[in-house]
Amino acid sequence: MRPFGSILLFLVVSVAGGAERPVTFERDIQPILTRSGCNAGACHGKARGQNGFALSLLGFDPAFDHNAIVKEGRGRRLFPADIDNSLFLLKASGSVPHGGGKKLPVGSIGYDLLKRWIATGTLRTPADAPTLTRITVVPTDIVAAFQQTRPLTVTAHFSDGSTEDVTKLASFQSNDSGYAAVDANGVVKVGTIAGEAAVTARFVDKFAVSQVLIPLPGAVDPALYAKLPRNNYIDGHVWDKLKRLGLTASGAAPETTFHRRAYLSIIGRLPTPDETRAYFADGDPKKAEKLIDRLLARAEYADFWANKWVDLLRPNPYHAGIKATLNLDEWIREQFRKNVPYDQFVKELITAKGSTFKNGAAVFFRNRREPEELGPMVSQLFLGVRLDCCKCHQHPSEKWSQRDFYGFAAFFGRIGHKGQGISSPISGGEEFIFATDSGAVKHPLTGEVLPPTALLGKPLDIPAGTDPRVVLAEWMTAKENPFFAKVIANRIWAEMMGRGLVDPVDDLRDTNPPSNPALLEALADDLLKNGYDLKKLIRTIALSRTFALSSTPTERNVGDTRNYSRHYRQRLRAEVLLDAVADVTGAPEKFDAVPPGSRAVEAWTVRFDSKFLDSFGRPDPNSDPPCERTTDTTVVQALHLMNAPGLANKITAETGRAAKLAAGKLTPAEIAEELYLLAYCRKPTAEESAACVARFAKPGATRKLVAEDLLWALINTPEFAFGD
Repeated sequence: MRPFGSILLFLVVSVAGGAERPVTFERDIQPILTRSGCNAGACHGKARGQNGFALSLLGFDPAFDHNAIVKEGRGRRLFPADIDNSLFLLKASGSVPHGGGKKLPVGSIGYDLLKRWIATGTLRTPADAPTLTRITVVPTDIVAAFQQTRPLTVTAHFSDGSTEDVTKLASFQSNDSGYAAVDANGVVKVGTIAGEAAVTARFVDKFAVSQVLIPLPGAVDPALYAKLPRNNYIDGHVWDKLKRLGLTASGAAPETTFHRRAYLSIIGRLPTPDETRAYFADGDPKKAEKLIDRLLARAEYADFWANKWVDLLRPNPYHAGIKATLNLDEWIREQFRKNVPYDQFVKELITAKGSTFKNGAAVFFRNRREPEELGPMVSQLFLGVRLDCCKCHQHPSEKWSQRDFYGFAAFFGRIGHKGQGISSPISGGEEFIFATDSGAVKHPLTGEVLPPTALLGKPLDIPAGTDPRVVLAEWMTAKENPFFAKVIANRIWAEMMGRGLVDPVDDLRDTNPPSNPALLEALADDLLKNGYDLKKLIRTIALSRTFALSSTPTERNVGDTRNYSRHYRQRLRAEVLLDAVADVTGAPEKFDAVPPGSRAVEAWTVRFDSKFLDSFGRPDPNSDPPCERTTDTTVVQALHLMNAPGLANKITAETGRAAKLAAGKLTPAEIAEELYLLAYCRKPTAEESAACVARFAKPGATRKLVAEDLLWALINTPEFAFGD
């Protein structure tokens, strides 16, 4: 209320149904601050605020923010006697210099609402006031043509059944503005690329998502999609999505490409020339199925897929200890050798106890030791929920709060450690992991002891004498869990197909929806039905028509990067590429701290020198897991393949591939064929063969020099370094 002579004037806002209420802080003012970016990390929401004025990040602490505005600095920011001269309004409107610029012009809705709030006495929201339960956005699904605009309307729903149009107070964000951008007023502007985007509306701490679908212009005969091969359920879901978008699928990849792709995707190595010739000589119409089954049964499968998981779990051996790290690595590999069901793999890891010298899984709790470290790692790896930011504040783009963070961390509050402990930079002693009888995790602001609480659920019942981790593992792996099966299905799909249905693969949330929700559901259901057998899921993906598509785009899918209308090429993993170079050149690589003859994917640590592996993105040995790799290509990689002395030594080795081929009885054409089969897993075309043979006929050329030049040239091509 504002003094006006002897009269108290109440200023109100209207809500649905004509009712009126006072302007209050949480319900009306904080959304303005969030929408305007005042409490963003780049402004007053950063740790120390901006120019002496700090707000909680994205308004996660209303009490702190109200105090900062109203009382801090002896109330210097507000001037009720002359509201227009309040520093809070002068700065926001740009009437006086403001580093953040003009956020709320005089006369704008936000400016007027702030002014009313000051006039009514800077009210907090009363404790008995209706609480915000959810928000909705309409339309929830938009199908739009290129460059169309569509306005969104956001409605807040409160606990007393009332609603309010809060579009002008909400903030908006698109997960990909290249497809569909959104302005501050919630108007969606579609771009000129066929695809989809998720536009998120936020009001206070609630979110709602509108899905925007942008079909490619031009009609496509529905019969085209009906005629596409459907090897299994995967293809039906992919074709249905392409039909909605008006995209067409590329044709099938050549047999040579499929054969090479299967080897690299399943066991992480190139087929030998003899294996390639045998595959093409096989006339069995089911030879693709036989190939996939053979690959899944090979020993290399375990090391290749374990190598992916050690990135996510392997600690720095100088922190956790060399023997302990070796034990964890061996434990992971043994799980894949035995094809242990994924749910059992996770249960054994989450509930691990005992000696770090005898139980490799227990090393998981030697590396990360505090509940606040373990909770977010487990939620990210196995549930696809990133809780890290919730340690300090409300998740900026999801529903997770500090209470969710510390409630989940509480499952790890009773882990005990006995032994030498960590003594960096080199830890060597044995340690025992066990469950204690007591241990608590407190909320950092309230000091409340939080019970172990499942995400999206209530505190779980922990029977007396039971390790809370056991209860957590049962909840995580239960078939009703909305996260567990989806996140591992998405990981496997991403490894096989070059991109996850959800990207990043461990960030499943409403505001980052899957590109094909029905397909992700089907993959997760398949895992459940097959007892979390990862090999069976890999087999299903590898035998789908979608996996066998060519990577060559068509006119109607050239812009598609999310819907699997073609195969997405990806650079070979660093270890796989180095092993391929060693195989093709016939010069094995030598590594420290591993047995002679070991391949790069078998290495238990990244703590050995390798300029090659560093250039192609192996994890930083000092980084904490999980370490997600990027598949980016760089100038350093290109220069390494062209100029590295180590690579030159392999190619020119007297006992290497080029020297042996040159000393043998093969003709120049046969040498070229052998090199192409080694590097590309196909024979050269007639034109390629003729060009290679011509090199042998040049004046001064020797068989060895030409073989070396050809081998180096093949290694320096995208066809060698990429999965296709």
